Amino acid sequence: MPGNSRNASKRVTAKKGAAAGSGGKNRAGLKGRGKTLPADERPWHKGYSGTEKLPEKTARKQEKERRAAAAEGRAPKVGVPGTKDTTWGRGGGRATGRPAPQRGARMQSRGPRVAPGRRSNPTKEGPELLLGRNPVVEALRALVPATALYVAQGIDIDDRITEIVRTAGDRGIPILEISRNELDRMTGGVLHQGVGLQVPPFAYENFDDLVAAALEQPAPLLVALDGVTDPRNLGAVIRSVAAFGGHGVFVPERRAAGITATAWRTSAGAAARVPVAQVVNLTRAVKAAQQAGFTAIGLDADGETDLYQLEAAVGPLLVVVGSEGRGLSRLVGETCDLRVSIPMASSVESLNASVAAAVTLAEVSRRRTYG
Repeated sequence: MPGNSRNASKRVTAKKGAAAGSGGKNRAGLKGRGKTLPADERPWHKGYSGTEKLPEKTARKQEKERRAAAAEGRAPKVGVPGTKDTTWGRGGGRATGRPAPQRGARMQSRGPRVAPGRRSNPTKEGPELLLGRNPVVEALRALVPATALYVAQGIDIDDRITEIVRTAGDRGIPILEISRNELDRMTGGVLHQGVGLQVPPFAYENFDDLVAAALEQPAPLLVALDGVTDPRNLGAVIRSVAAFGGHGVFVPERRAAGITATAWRTSAGAAARVPVAQVVNLTRAVKAAQQAGFTAIGLDADGETDLYQLEAAVGPLLVVVGSEGRGLSRLVGETCDLRVSIPMASSVESLNASVAAAVTLAEVSRRRTYG
């Protein structure tokens, strides 16, 4: 009715005035955050030693500190994850609101136990650990470059450990004694027998420099590996190259073995004397060597040329060795000037890649020496 209508949008309360100060908006931010946790209880600190899962970023910090410590010859200033209870329950530790673990439950899961000598999984550019008493002894005897020796506290001392520590000390390699739990974490659960040898990344030769240096020799001899993925085969080939007067090896960057601690050990120190290069494309690298004057021969069980009739052995020669399973790839095989077979009297289909390379290099050396 007229006179009784009401504006529904009309304000019926007083307008709120401007609040002085922050109006309490930042009050929560002014509250105290409690006591600062010690470094060994902070998951983001490199000194973290808690039983909770180690963050990936913290693991990288700890690894960086260990590398720096190894280079400076001092003990790493990092925590030992798993040694301090940081869960809520009996036995202390900080309150996190999580239930206490059941009695007898393992605080940390470990990786699988595998045979000694298997290496841990390093970053592509970072160092790696060679593990196991026998592999470490053999690596030190072969003068494998090393930046640190890790020995677990309280391990049983035998002749191998005595030789390892003495040899590392004589070579000036830093010897770091750490807890077994820390060595377990560093190796990802790989069976280490209480000892690990840290080796630096291998310094590869430039491919063009490798070819140029070989051509300065009276009888240039290079070896290329086509998809050889076993580092032991790579190390054995390098050893044969050194034994029979070769001047270098080159391998693809991808899907092929590189110079690891295992390859170093298998080469018996020859990797320190034989230059090794990595190439992006093996086919292009073979063509580049051919243009420089090399005759490229590919080892093939069905090759048309007999190794013992190889007249090209006396000139600049590139020996291309195929992978352990499929042999030469199609493009690389088609690029080679000759496909060479090794005569065999038995019914064995083929030889191991490193054995085939050794037989070929021995025959090339014989022909060059005796004609």
